[in-house]
Amino acid sequence: MIRKRGSLIFCGAFLFVTWNAILALLLWSRPQTNQPGREQGEGAEGPTDDVVGDVLRMADAFEVELERQKEILLQIQSHKSLWEPLLRGGRKVVVTPPPQPVIPILVIACNRVTVRRCVDKLLQHRPSAELYPIIVSQDCGHADTAEVIRSYGDKVTHLKQPDLSDVSVRPEHKKFQGYYKISRHYRWALNQVFKTLSHSSVVIVEDDLEVAPDFFEYFRASLPLLKSDRSLWCVSAWNDNGRDGYVDPGQANLLYRTDFFPGLGWMLLREAWEELEPKWPAAFWDDWMRQPEQRRDRACIRPEISRTLTFGRQGVSLGQFYDKYLRYIKLNAEFVPFTKLDLSYLKEETYRDKFEKEVYSAPVATYEDVKQGQLKGPGPFRLQYSSKDSFKMMAKNLGIMDDLKSGVPRTGYRGVVSFMSRGRRIYLAPPPGWTQYDPTWS
Repeated sequence: MIRKRGSLIFCGAFLFVTWNAILALLLWSRPQTNQPGREQGEGAEGPTDDVVGDVLRMADAFEVELERQKEILLQIQSHKSLWEPLLRGGRKVVVTPPPQPVIPILVIACNRVTVRRCVDKLLQHRPSAELYPIIVSQDCGHADTAEVIRSYGDKVTHLKQPDLSDVSVRPEHKKFQGYYKISRHYRWALNQVFKTLSHSSVVIVEDDLEVAPDFFEYFRASLPLLKSDRSLWCVSAWNDNGRDGYVDPGQANLLYRTDFFPGLGWMLLREAWEELEPKWPAAFWDDWMRQPEQRRDRACIRPEISRTLTFGRQGVSLGQFYDKYLRYIKLNAEFVPFTKLDLSYLKEETYRDKFEKEVYSAPVATYEDVKQGQLKGPGPFRLQYSSKDSFKMMAKNLGIMDDLKSGVPRTGYRGVVSFMSRGRRIYLAPPPGWTQYDPTWS
């Protein structure tokens, strides 16, 4: 806008000088008329029979006129500070940055009134209602839970899953009815976000999650990476092995790539949903997401220290893993300004090369030394496994999660699980030359 106005000023000044020069020439060539008290030719400098002399005098006059116009332009320039605000309507010109993308937060709710704890924390840490609209989608038709959600008024959008009927399942799956309803609800709610409300991304949390102070900052910063790197398909706030003592408290800004789909506070793009929705499963959607057919060798981003904490022991999973692992997950308390950090190290080739070099240049430690805390030096150290059984034995006895989904260990990247043990970084890793996961490891 400023350049456009500057061009207009320049054109105006050029026309001003040109017009005055033409006017001078016209006046010069205009024949003189008799005026009272003045004889014809007295003091006149009109055309004569001396053509060369006339041209020279005309050039001198033209030069004088140009000098005069130059002086006028210099005066205009010297008063720039006065005339610029006038051209702008008396207001400062503010360059408006491009609009920031809206990232809705979808809360999956059912029949737990403790959804209030989840929504309260979201509202407490949310930096902008416009950029992070909160959508609570409720299944089950539970009246008390619905009343809690309604109590927030226009601070949240309350959606109600219309189909509350039982899902037709095989007799042996009758006890899994809850998993079928959850999968149906997810499909409906995500269609509402992407198709009805036309959002381009979403962060999904369940009603038993509490978020960290930099939860929104984390997803805001990682969204451009998710959009630009086709080898990624989600960003998660969760570290499955993120218990206190198993993470580095001094590395709150550390992020990883992982081949394991973590869930528990995760971001998805509309393009990914358009791929997944037509084949969405009837039940067990999270394990379905971990299958090779859905993952397609893509990774997720996850943090060293979790940005979500689950407080829901009771649910359809009947507290599986909760008492042993989940209740001890460390929730990040330090605000990390992720949007001001360079996250390009998480791009696939850069990350893979650096990660593998760090893992396989680390000295090999024995399981006994790690278990008994007899490692010498600051680390990191590599603890090598060679089979499913050796992985599960070491993982279980060292206190990290030992289950595998389609051959992928929790938090694993190229078969490597990173965790802290007695203050030292340990990489539980396959032998050098790893190429692919074995889906029969489960």
